[in-house]
Amino acid sequence: MGKTKTSTQEIEKRIKLKGELVWDRYDEALRKEAFSFAEGYKGFLNAAKTEREAVDAVVKSAEGSGFHAVSQKGNAKRIYRLNKDKSVGLATMGKRPFEEGLRIIISHIDSPRLDLKQNPLYEELDMAMLRTHYYGGIKKYQWVAQPLAMHGVIVKSNGNKVKITIGEAEGDPVFTICDLLPHLSRKVQEEKKLKEAIEAEKLTILAGHLPFADQEAKERVKLRVLELLNQEYGIVEEDFLSAELELVPASKARDVGFDRAFVASYGQDDRVCAYTSLKAMEAVADPPCTTVALFLDKEEVGSEGSTGAKSRFLEIFAADVLRVAGKEPNDILIKEILFHTKAISADVTAGIDPNYKDVHEAQNNAKMGYGVCLSKFTGSGGKYSTSDASAEYVGEIRELLNRTGITWQMGELGKVDEGGGGTVAKYLALYGMDIIDCGTPMLSMHSPFEVTSKGDIYETFRAYQAFLQEG
Repeated sequence: MGKTKTSTQEIEKRIKLKGELVWDRYDEALRKEAFSFAEGYKGFLNAAKTEREAVDAVVKSAEGSGFHAVSQKGNAKRIYRLNKDKSVGLATMGKRPFEEGLRIIISHIDSPRLDLKQNPLYEELDMAMLRTHYYGGIKKYQWVAQPLAMHGVIVKSNGNKVKITIGEAEGDPVFTICDLLPHLSRKVQEEKKLKEAIEAEKLTILAGHLPFADQEAKERVKLRVLELLNQEYGIVEEDFLSAELELVPASKARDVGFDRAFVASYGQDDRVCAYTSLKAMEAVADPPCTTVALFLDKEEVGSEGSTGAKSRFLEIFAADVLRVAGKEPNDILIKEILFHTKAISADVTAGIDPNYKDVHEAQNNAKMGYGVCLSKFTGSGGKYSTSDASAEYVGEIRELLNRTGITWQMGELGKVDEGGGGTVAKYLALYGMDIIDCGTPMLSMHSPFEVTSKGDIYETFRAYQAFLQEG
């Protein structure tokens, strides 16, 4: 006897895995919430185009929600600590003993970009140019013939710090890297491999053209640029040696599509996860376990240095949390707490692009609009250079997301052996904590104009909030 069509449908619904489109689960009120949330997110993207600016934006927002610096007197419930102005940690005290572990969300606030070399300014053919060194994984051809803005700091010989932002305000000049016209590019560019068509040393910034007034002077255009910088900022050429100046796209975050369902902007990897985890921390005021959000630098270059995930910043901040709570920190106690901690590595993943489906394995890769994405592991090839979350921890997070009504999916980064990528998860896993990658699917990742779905953004926020609130 065959089963009826109705009973078959019921069985399929009960036992088969099927993703669900965010917009099919949202009523009109939730859709409006998602769109409203995206407006705040776009403002964050426009204000936080570098890691230093992201730290400033995080601190400003957190202070408005009752967080205060550990060095200041005040309510010991919510604290933050800066790390060299390029990473920051937030914490909210919970009710359970520290020995039961913390709840941590870790995102990164650096993005691929062009950095000025330490001695960047030169003149050629009566034009002033700036030499760059690209930062992180970029496609170099995407950065030519684009309006670029300069952001960063210059530390003068007397120790004074000068902040630079040129190219963002209405009426500001912008910078650009000139490309070769198609009439002359056949042999120089078009017959080369795509990654070789634009040479790294030719990512030079057009920076000036007016000559210094004295026609007897050498390198008159360069000298005029230096004169302008001296007049405006009080700097000399040697000050470039102690500067961190970044070239980023001058464009603003924009809605995409007739229905405005997507957000496009520079720097969404990984500021989409930074913003959603910030807002989740602000929303959860009375968590069962002490909650921590870390916003880290240098992920795009391997998490190296004193402001990246490989630093001891987490241990230092954990000691701060203990002191504020009236406990004397020690190395054994901190390691014991971190060993029992549960964490989320908040980082984006690749959404399947309709134009490039061949590099994805659709059954196990993230789809745009199907919610926040869990990744049990990242890495490449045979799971090299990755943290692989345990089945027990995946099950725990799965139960949490299902119970709290979060739209979510599970995904890997492309086909096996097609490429790969990594996150900070493996550096936190060294402490013995449970950790899993969980973030927003994205199109055009690492480009100057990355694309995310407003539904996926909002579900990322809701997932982080549930993780912190449920403990």
